[in-house]
Amino acid sequence: MARDSPYEDDDHENLIHQNKDKSASFRIEELQSPIRRRFSKGHYLFAAIVTVISLVATIYLFFSSKICDTTSDRIKESQLRALYLLNKQRSSLFDLWNHTFGTSNNITAVRFDQIKASLLDQITLNRHIKDTLLSTENGTVSVPIVNGSEICRKIDPKSSKRRTIEWKPDPNKFLFAICLSGQMSNHLICLEKHMFFAAVLNRVLVIPGSKFDYRYNLVLDIDHINECIGRKTVISFENFMELKKNHARIDKFICYFSIPLPCYTDEDHLKKLKSLGISMGKLKTAWKSEDIENPSPKTVKDVEGKFGTKEDVIAIGDVFFANVEKDWVLQPRGPIAHKCKILIEPSKLILLTAQRFIQTFLGSGFVALHFRRHGFLKFCNAKKPSCFYPIPQAADCIRQMVEKANTSVIYLSTDAAESETSLLQSMLVMNGKTIPLVKRPPRDSAEKWDSLLYRHGLDGDDQVEAMLDKTICAMASVFIGAPGSTFTEDILRLRKGWETASSCDEYLCHGEEPNFIAGDE
Repeated sequence: MARDSPYEDDDHENLIHQNKDKSASFRIEELQSPIRRRFSKGHYLFAAIVTVISLVATIYLFFSSKICDTTSDRIKESQLRALYLLNKQRSSLFDLWNHTFGTSNNITAVRFDQIKASLLDQITLNRHIKDTLLSTENGTVSVPIVNGSEICRKIDPKSSKRRTIEWKPDPNKFLFAICLSGQMSNHLICLEKHMFFAAVLNRVLVIPGSKFDYRYNLVLDIDHINECIGRKTVISFENFMELKKNHARIDKFICYFSIPLPCYTDEDHLKKLKSLGISMGKLKTAWKSEDIENPSPKTVKDVEGKFGTKEDVIAIGDVFFANVEKDWVLQPRGPIAHKCKILIEPSKLILLTAQRFIQTFLGSGFVALHFRRHGFLKFCNAKKPSCFYPIPQAADCIRQMVEKANTSVIYLSTDAAESETSLLQSMLVMNGKTIPLVKRPPRDSAEKWDSLLYRHGLDGDDQVEAMLDKTICAMASVFIGAPGSTFTEDILRLRKGWETASSCDEYLCHGEEPNFIAGDE
């Protein structure tokens, strides 16, 4: 297809990574050596920190009270708020003291990380106190904070300790992937689990076709999988049918799940398969009581015992909910031995488009927020506590994360209504400045960041748009996810595989690092 202009970049030209500012106004790591050296020094250091923080806040409060004798009630309200924050900070510091130093004479590396995190929270709270005390009718005096690059460090993937399996399939044996539950994120998880099954069973995996499932070739780099493993391990549905001369047969259909439906596959989808020229025998179940609502843990030996067969082509149905070697399967970079960072990754066009969007609108350091709202209220309210937060509470959590990450812009991936995102934007104000929420704009011919998708006829495709959203989020400095969302889970998979995961990544308002979860789309 012709280029938009003679100045258009080549389709496969990579962008140059921008340099990041690594300067820091405060280095918490400098505390590590004396604390670890001896417990008694840790006591004195901690006591000094408590004393200094409390003293500084008290001095601010004292002088502020002198100034406020002739000021408005708004200043007095700030003082009351500051007193409340001081009490809260004092309580937190003493709680940290009692729980950290009261039980042992040794400070482990894990405990030291907990100390750092807690102290950083108190430093942030102290900054809020200062801002409150210095607030006036004309605005707020800003106080420098800890450099975000020092707090939100990249997570070491420890890839050398991975447990892997070699995928060496018999080129004449196939596993036909079937993924039907939920939307694309669920299907990608199902597809990844199918790859593990295929590796265990020494079979080539057949990727579903667009007439039966999503158009995977639009969002995934299928050739990348084979290149990373170094042999032919996956094949498209079209190539499979060509190999079988359009008369393929699933020789054995052994269902992983039996409840609520065998293979978790309804009659309509079975008819679709037959209409595509695929014949099959009667569905059989591997386990009579395997339920998607309560999947029992299974091992590689279980898989080999139930699905090992000499038949050429087999299918096992949807395995999105399967609980097989969970710790093995959910490792960063996956359970299969390969030479790349990650096996299942976005297509090259989507990767380049994401890089161009970031270069155009966000810059190298930004927070990405997956703010799931539509259809999430009922799902979250079934949990205790609920994971669906009112806009004001969500805004407060987001402000705290932006302050910790020390960034000035947020990429917003959301299905929320404009009324909700507008209210959220109005409440994201820090030091008198608005923290911009950036969403991908509609197609504009004057903009070139998305020209690759447009020229290849991929703009406007729902699955391409969703994968582009995930890719941008996966490239962020810090990611805030929606608990229970497989969209979030897929982003985390990419971040851990690409080694972009940060110690500040967390679920919205949960204050904890996300782990892989199987839940709602």
